[in-house]
Amino acid sequence: MSEEKNLDKRNDMPIKRFADVEDEHEQGSHGGEFAEMFNDSIKQLQVGEIVKGIVVQVSQDIVLVDVGYKSEGVIQASEFLGDDGELTIKVGDEVRVLFEREENDRGYIVLSKRKAESHLAWEKINEAGGEGGVIEGKITGKVKGGLTVDIGVQAFLPASQVDLRPSGNLDRYIGQTGMFKVIKMNRKRGNVVLSRRVILEEEREKLKEQTIGNLAEGQMVEGIVKNITDYGAFVDLGGLDGLLHVTDMSWGRLNHPSEIVKVGDKLNVKILKYDSSKGKISLGLKQTMPDPWQEVSDRYFVGAKVQGKVVSLTEYGAFIALEEGVEGLIHVSEMSWTRRIRHPNEILTVGETIEAVVLGVDPSNRRISLGYKQTQVNPWTVVGDRYPVGTKIEGQIKNITDFGMFIGIEDGIDGLVHVSDISWTKRIKHPGEIYSKGQTVQAAVLNIDVDGERLSLGIKQLTPDPWNDIPNRYRPGTRVTGKVSSVTDFGIFLELEEGIEGLVHVSELSQEKLATPKGFAEVGDQLEAVVLSVDVNDRKIGLSIKSLQTAIEKAELEDYMGSQKEATSNLGDLLRGMKNGDN
Repeated sequence: MSEEKNLDKRNDMPIKRFADVEDEHEQGSHGGEFAEMFNDSIKQLQVGEIVKGIVVQVSQDIVLVDVGYKSEGVIQASEFLGDDGELTIKVGDEVRVLFEREENDRGYIVLSKRKAESHLAWEKINEAGGEGGVIEGKITGKVKGGLTVDIGVQAFLPASQVDLRPSGNLDRYIGQTGMFKVIKMNRKRGNVVLSRRVILEEEREKLKEQTIGNLAEGQMVEGIVKNITDYGAFVDLGGLDGLLHVTDMSWGRLNHPSEIVKVGDKLNVKILKYDSSKGKISLGLKQTMPDPWQEVSDRYFVGAKVQGKVVSLTEYGAFIALEEGVEGLIHVSEMSWTRRIRHPNEILTVGETIEAVVLGVDPSNRRISLGYKQTQVNPWTVVGDRYPVGTKIEGQIKNITDFGMFIGIEDGIDGLVHVSDISWTKRIKHPGEIYSKGQTVQAAVLNIDVDGERLSLGIKQLTPDPWNDIPNRYRPGTRVTGKVSSVTDFGIFLELEEGIEGLVHVSELSQEKLATPKGFAEVGDQLEAVVLSVDVNDRKIGLSIKSLQTAIEKAELEDYMGSQKEATSNLGDLLRGMKNGDN
């Protein structure tokens, strides 16, 4: 190690150069005294020695420094430039410099401030313990693979050694001053590798030991948010991380933890659970605030109108924020009196403020049921006034099903025409046989169910029921002619007129006993029969071909017997006349 010279004696004297002293010697009798004094004050310097000096002149290119030698030393001005490119030295400043070599061609000795600082820095590193030692430094820039640190010499800080967790943004560390551990050094090559992470880990372990000793469930602690995930945030409690789950951040609904916390935030949290064996800590933020659901029944009651903000839409309904931590649900069925809402976004949008009516409050399950349609007049309560039973209406067919068709009466109100109410006489299997979607039809109001929100319509009720006159036109014993419309296992249906059919049961087909009507007649055949019965309620006419045949035969027999009786009577008259003539 080069020995550092002390300039205290020199600094107490006026700065004199050797030439100045010679002039004084020539000018007076005391010159020998000055020469003797000068020789005593001149230092003997060795190359590589570090000394203190006083800046005596500053120019754009060089800086002159008096180190107590027989001539002044020269240093390149570039060695005194700061980060901003400006000189950091002025006349009168004291500096430490390294003596590089004897006088140059201009008579100045050559000095170096940088080499002095480097030499001192290496000495400082050795004094700190070399590899494994701890030294202070300032992060000055970014290079490939890490950062540069000024510790008197330029040192390298790998990216993996910057922090406890790898960071993609190294720029944020530039300018920071701190302690670093020397993990590798080579003075011959001028290489020093540092670690900041090791220092942080050691500090973290010390904090961890202190924190563990003070932790207890239910305790309020302060921490700093270190990391945020989809399910929560990790909070540094002092060398030990705790998990603040998203469900324990707020009494209200959160889509993501970032809505309420961010990295670096200081939080006062409550320790909910501490497992010392596993080192796991569960934290709560909402538990540090009163639960708004405790007195929710005092603020919200059934029938009350409330205002809230739409915060979420799902397939089954919309969640409305009524206050911080308190939400209500409007089920999709409670959004419109008349429309069939498939998704809440047909009516509501996230962020809008709406009015609703409280339908139910369940504090134990933290639920409030709301209604949106209840803020408007229910059109079904007045539909009876506008469309009394018997009213003739006209509307467009909105939908056709197997059991009937829906007719649009007004916006949101449809009436159902059941398939059985389409025609008095036609046997209709599906409404699509006669009508099509979008077609305009007329119908009569049959019934209004306000509670069930149902309106029954009928088309056939617009015309008189032909069955009202059937008993008069088809009395039992009436002889009729009809066309076979269908043949079944139990009999044959005859169409007597449009929409009016009668059934000839298999037992009434023939005087002979038939097992099946098949083969007796085919669809389209004309058959004669006699009416056996008429049932207006069930709309059935019973026919018989067998009875007709019996009646015909009976009539023929009666005619024959009547003609025979008349012939006999005539013959008797003739015989009696002949007898009387003889007499």
